[in-house]
Amino acid sequence: MNHTTTTPTKEQALSSKASAHFASEVMDMRATSDAMNIQYRIHGGRPLAGTVDISGSKNAALPLIAGSVACAGTTVFTNVPRLRDTNTMFLILRHLGATVTVDGNTVTIDATKLQNKTISHELVSKLRGAIVFLGPLLARFGEAEMAYPGGCVLGKRPVGAHVEAFQQMGVEDLSTEQKLHLKGFPKASHVILQEFSVTATENILLAAGITEGTTTVEMAAAEPHVQDVCKFLSERGVKIEGIGSHTITIHGTKNLLPDGTHAVTPDYLEAGVFLLAGIVTKGKVTIRGAIASHLTSFLGALRRAGASFVIAENGDITVDGAASKLKATRIQTNIFPGFPTDLQSPFGVLLTQAEGVSKIFEVLFEGRMAYLYELEKMGAQVEILNSHQALVIGPSQLRGRQVASNDIRAGAAMVIAGLCAEGETVITDVQYIERGYDRLEEKLRSLGADIVREQA
Repeated sequence: MNHTTTTPTKEQALSSKASAHFASEVMDMRATSDAMNIQYRIHGGRPLAGTVDISGSKNAALPLIAGSVACAGTTVFTNVPRLRDTNTMFLILRHLGATVTVDGNTVTIDATKLQNKTISHELVSKLRGAIVFLGPLLARFGEAEMAYPGGCVLGKRPVGAHVEAFQQMGVEDLSTEQKLHLKGFPKASHVILQEFSVTATENILLAAGITEGTTTVEMAAAEPHVQDVCKFLSERGVKIEGIGSHTITIHGTKNLLPDGTHAVTPDYLEAGVFLLAGIVTKGKVTIRGAIASHLTSFLGALRRAGASFVIAENGDITVDGAASKLKATRIQTNIFPGFPTDLQSPFGVLLTQAEGVSKIFEVLFEGRMAYLYELEKMGAQVEILNSHQALVIGPSQLRGRQVASNDIRAGAAMVIAGLCAEGETVITDVQYIERGYDRLEEKLRSLGADIVREQA
């Protein structure tokens, strides 16, 4: 390869300086996460009160950021949550040669000069969501290589569904034990997924969007974040049928509209956490910006549990913990529009405050019950029947203890428990929480919570 030396223009120099500053800022955040033990210290028993704005969805932001790879132009995303995981996605984009500019919750990505490079273990080891780069890289370059992505330990979450789906599109699997390696431009096909996999659905959507011809995906996931990826592609000129259903038809095009702006859908999982926090602290909390239809099953479970809430005409949802008379109920997780698995552990805290014996049936992941051991330390009465089912006997007065955040959603559960517990709760391994929730402790303080983020 020949190299030539040129003198950069003033604009290029300023852009390079800004990019270097951003990269340094992100790397500092990663270093902090790896080298420091950040914890939350909560003094519970304070009723939360006020209004909180819901941030953009992490689970939508990750595939959308990867989707910018498919656009040989500039993409602007608004309502992007400020998280460790989104920052890692930006690092991957910069590694591939994209220009990333962050201004608060607005992110501008120029992927015009993107290059196809192997994505290293260092970049993906703690972020399973990085797997959604496979689809757009294959469709744009005909090849994708990356180390096997990591993330939260929630039982077996294999990559086989992704590989097998791409094979149905004519892509060759050259993977080894060390890395994923797929080769070949995807072809428009009839794809039947192994399971209702959210990230596999998103991967196929992003590949099919810039693959000429019609691709049909059956057994597709229908979660709000999948729908948001469909919306993003539609805004770029891709015709998509069946959005929100389990059969999606994509009429791909090689030439997406080069530039565009997309607002990331609100995070219904964050919304659920704030509603639960308001109820268990016997407070009155209004969430603004969430979409109630994304929470239908969750709100139904709240109603069965005796929680008091109203949905205003403008979409705001207000819970009244003091007016709630919590009683035992049964929750069973399921694919959307069923009860979200990511709200199972936060809802489990509410069940510790409900009268009677509640049952939790976690259908999707066998690793999601570990948080109950932490709740037991705080005085909860639980009986774990097996890796998928548990009983919660309430009400129990929770008491502050040092507890761990085992994963993103378990961490949120521990925060809710600390808010309603008597005394002081210290939550360790906060880096998990900060992978999924945008400035959680700041928002809780705005509602009157006594919560401090500190270095251990």
